[in-house]
Amino acid sequence: MSRVINPDSSGKERTKLTKAVVKAIRTLMSQTEPNQITRDLAAYISISLDEIYQTVDVSVIAWEKRGYWIKADRFRLDWEWTEQYSKNMRESVLKEDWGNIALLCAKIAQRFSNIQIPLNNRIGEPWVGAWAKLQK
Repeated sequence: MSRVINPDSSGKERTKLTKAVVKAIRTLMSQTEPNQITRDLAAYISISLDEIYQTVDVSVIAWEKRGYWIKADRFRLDWEWTEQYSKNMRESVLKEDWGNIALLCAKIAQRFSNIQIPLNNRIGEPWVGAWAKLQK
């Protein structure tokens, strides 16, 4: 029997989410005043950072099965910041603290400074409706 390969791995999901977050940050920073799109963008960034944090443990399980404990711990430490930034962003979005949101976006953009997004990307606008999802 042959191996079953999952094409939707947590690493691919993490890459897709990081690119979408970078695009959302770029779009958010070009906004001049808070409106519904701005709320959606900020909420999407918070939700996506939480989803990125959720994919870390899925990736690490395979390494821990093989006994790569140090590699697993380093990987967790590399992505640990996403959980804290997600919580901070969620609180700021719900309070509509746009100054803190801008500061957090700058910090997140610094973390994702190596992410390249081509001009003809297929990301679209995944943040539409994120504000309503965050409020639930």
